[in-house]
Amino acid sequence: MAVNLKATWLMIRAAMPVMRAAVRGAIVNISSLASLAGGIQIAYEVSKAGVNRLTTSVATSNARYGVRCNAVLPGLMDTPVAVAGIAAARGQPVEAVRAARNERVPLRGRMGTAWDTANAALFLASDEADFITGVLLVVDGGMSVRIG
Repeated sequence: MAVNLKATWLMIRAAMPVMRAAVRGAIVNISSLASLAGGIQIAYEVSKAGVNRLTTSVATSNARYGVRCNAVLPGLMDTPVAVAGIAAARGQPVEAVRAARNERVPLRGRMGTAWDTANAALFLASDEADFITGVLLVVDGGMSVRIG
């Protein structure tokens, strides 16, 4: 909670006076698909759900000041922490964990990369997204369409 939610709130609180004075700004928070559907990491899921609500609340309350606030919600990403960490915790080979995670992703049958998340964040921070605020942008290769 301290890292995922409180730190996000503290950064927004620190940056907001400067952005309001400039009558423009873009905040891009990093949440997670787990904030919408998880089931095994309750503290992580709840903290990221809090980031989602913080994002929409900041967007609503600061739109009149020209400040936009959005969040990126990555799904399964092929990162060392995710893949190797899970493999070590489960006592499974890294490639077996990677293959199982890849099979769960509809788009191209592969997890995303850090670049997929970074590109989404870059877009939301850019002038091309100047009329976008309060969006929770899911970057998950179609996994979220299977929810529900």
